[in-house]
Amino acid sequence: MRKKIICGAVLAMGLLLGNNGFAASYDADSAAQEAAGVRAVEQKTQANEYAVGKMDYVENKNVFKTATLRHDTLTDSYRLAKYDTINIMIIGFPDGIGVNDITVGTDGYVQLPYAGSVQLAGLTLDEAKAVLMDALGKYIKIPDMSVFIKSYGPRKVYVMGEVSNPGIQNMSIDNLNVYAAISSAGGFTSHARSTQVQVIRVIDNTMYYEQLNIKNFIKKHDLTQNVALQDGDIVYIPQTNGIIWKEDVLPYVSAWALFRNLTK
Repeated sequence: MRKKIICGAVLAMGLLLGNNGFAASYDADSAAQEAAGVRAVEQKTQANEYAVGKMDYVENKNVFKTATLRHDTLTDSYRLAKYDTINIMIIGFPDGIGVNDITVGTDGYVQLPYAGSVQLAGLTLDEAKAVLMDALGKYIKIPDMSVFIKSYGPRKVYVMGEVSNPGIQNMSIDNLNVYAAISSAGGFTSHARSTQVQVIRVIDNTMYYEQLNIKNFIKKHDLTQNVALQDGDIVYIPQTNGIIWKEDVLPYVSAWALFRNLTK
């Protein structure tokens, strides 16, 4: 019975499209194959949804740190990321070691003479110094070394929900925080629930989030409600359930008043 229904539906589609050969050549076996294909797609979709569903979604305030508004405090705990450019100075090598402006690649590695590929992404400057001294020390004698950042790479943050311009926001390191990301996206819409903003970060197949009250950050100067972001973080602003007079009520009142005046 199911085959007949599918055959009839496809035959009718062929007639509507004006393709007579299509209707003549279509048979029960083709219908069965199509039905099997649909079932396969449905099963694959369900499997993908199950795989996504396995990702944990955990509220964890320890993952996020309160944003600092001072640029000079960044370097103490700052961790190198892709597109950052560093320079190194080695005692005893006034002219350097043949490379300047070392940029961290998209894979988190830098390319150095002698040592080759060295992973630096995710390290502080002190940790990067130790790794570089160990890698280069196998080929040259290094009494001491200094590592400093020449330029910071751009960061991409996803701002979604009730903002004027949702999407990917390119942020600089000195304003990489939730409030700046929302401002970069054009600010809240009138339907935004600014008291329940969520910031999300994926670490090892786990989605960590924290809920923030940006309204308190703005009006009550609660600095704990503005956290620092990292490259790839997501900021989501939900929609409020409240009624906005100018947008939800006033247009209908104006239309009713106009209709009443026209029908007098």
